[in-house]
Amino acid sequence: MKKKLLSIMMAAAMVISLAACGSSAGSDSGTDTKEAEDSSEESSGDSYTIGICQLVQHDALDAATEGFKDALTELCGEDGVTFDQQNAQGEHNMCATIINQFVSDDVDLILANATDPLTTAATATADIPIIGTSVTDYATALQIEDWTGATGINVSGTSDLAPIDEQEAMLKELLPDAKTVGILYCSAEPNSKYQAELFEEALEADDIEYKEYTAADSNEIQSVVTSAVAEVDAIYIPTDNTMAANTEIVKNVCVPAGIPVIAGEQGICTGCGIATLSISYYDIGYKAGEMAYEVLANGADITTMDIEFAPEVTKMYNKEICEELKITVPEDYVAIETE
Repeated sequence: MKKKLLSIMMAAAMVISLAACGSSAGSDSGTDTKEAEDSSEESSGDSYTIGICQLVQHDALDAATEGFKDALTELCGEDGVTFDQQNAQGEHNMCATIINQFVSDDVDLILANATDPLTTAATATADIPIIGTSVTDYATALQIEDWTGATGINVSGTSDLAPIDEQEAMLKELLPDAKTVGILYCSAEPNSKYQAELFEEALEADDIEYKEYTAADSNEIQSVVTSAVAEVDAIYIPTDNTMAANTEIVKNVCVPAGIPVIAGEQGICTGCGIATLSISYYDIGYKAGEMAYEVLANGADITTMDIEFAPEVTKMYNKEICEELKITVPEDYVAIETE
């Protein structure tokens, strides 16, 4: 009997021991699983896919795209954001194809670099947030009449508008003998027309005559500029993407004719101008990236986000063309660095 009781007690002890081991193993396993889950949560984070549609390749738009990507990469981390960057090569149809593909892919946000990508994107989707950059006037581009500073739709971004009255004052300062000014821009770009009208108002206030010269596309630029240099003393070109992509044509007509060009932005000035009141396209692109992050990561309401502008402007000049045209530049102008 004692032997039988002893056997039962030993068996019970073994069961308890095994149960205890099983419980201990289960506890360790649960801890490991939880640690793995926590680690996974810490390393995964949110990741965003951004569709970038840039109208055409030139220095200003390239700098804006670079600034945008740098800002988001710094804020989201290298693994936190993926860019699908496309160039429309100045073609509206290609721009529409790119934007429609972004919508089909259901990207998290669209960067519209220039006016045509912006208007195309706004037409293509009312749901995907759209951040614009290198757009002069959003009210004009989006045909918003009661402008409040925000679009009221799924669009916000940064403007490349420099003070037009100060650009006109620059023309007077550098070219005091200019009696008639040619306003040159692409008729297909509504924001260029908007700037032209503001510049004309400033010229009228100073009793300076002007004439408009418009080209429908790059194929017309040479003939239009050739007509202009025969009739004016100077030319003003606003921030116009078509002209920015064809500055060599403008330079090859204007410089031999001795007609100076005041440019709306640094890239145009580098190619064919004597001076510009310049903004940093990298800076407005960077700001656009910060705005995109606020929408994506912090849930900011894009419909109420005010359009942002360049924080500062700089008087800049093209040393080579100024010397060739024998134009003296005041000391407060900064020479544009060329490679």
